[in-house]
Amino acid sequence: MADPVPSWPQSLLFVGCGNMAGAMLDGWLAAGIDPSRFVVVDPGRKTVPPGVTLLDALPQRQFDAILLGVKPQMLGDIAPRIALMTDESTAILSILAGVELATLRSRFPEAGAVVRVMPNLAASLGKSPIALAGEGLDEAGHSDIAAFMDLLGTAEWIGEDTFDLVTALAGSGPGFVYRFIDALASGAASLGLDPAQAERLAVAMVEGAGALAAGSPHSPGELASRVASPGGVTQVGLDVLDRDEALLRLIEATLRGARDRSAEMAAEARG
Repeated sequence: MADPVPSWPQSLLFVGCGNMAGAMLDGWLAAGIDPSRFVVVDPGRKTVPPGVTLLDALPQRQFDAILLGVKPQMLGDIAPRIALMTDESTAILSILAGVELATLRSRFPEAGAVVRVMPNLAASLGKSPIALAGEGLDEAGHSDIAAFMDLLGTAEWIGEDTFDLVTALAGSGPGFVYRFIDALASGAASLGLDPAQAERLAVAMVEGAGALAAGSPHSPGELASRVASPGGVTQVGLDVLDRDEALLRLIEATLRGARDRSAEMAAEARG
């Protein structure tokens, strides 16, 4: 029996609805949320899914939740108008990279709660990790937001001090995985496989491997060992990746760079 559709929020305003916010909207609709709960304000958007209201300017009404989906540098311009729409019953949900809770609270002092949300584009499929950090929430508020976000994948509350790193891992991570898939396909093509076929095989392989990892009681590291046989084909390839911890060092550097950029953006938002 399917889980009941969360009753909160009864009304949610999207302020900006680009790729990420749009993926979240698609995910909530696919999960069964009534589209009449959603209002989108985005002058650059020409259409929205049936039943969703599209406006080109902020309405003069209250909402249970307001999701900020604009570029972070636009926050200063739009915040005063949004702040007029908030009171103790309003939750501000922000997907703005690098914008900290303290910054959100300073912009929206009357809001009941401010929450940072970090999904990725798999939210449209209900397959995204959702990192959450909030302020001003009681136990019921935590539960309501987690239940709503769980419709997009797997929601986890984290400490804000780890948000930049989680952004790099869970938010930017799909980009890194796509680059790895492309490298697998390109490598196979350079060794003689038809490029289109190499890409199809690489995508299908990663899809299956990810599904197996998600459903397995074993860690990814253990699964890698189980795939390999001593002296076999897979083990030789793993030995190349593991030599001098080359892959680990590369991934650490990748995550460090993305994490540090997120921290820089937070400093810019504070300014």
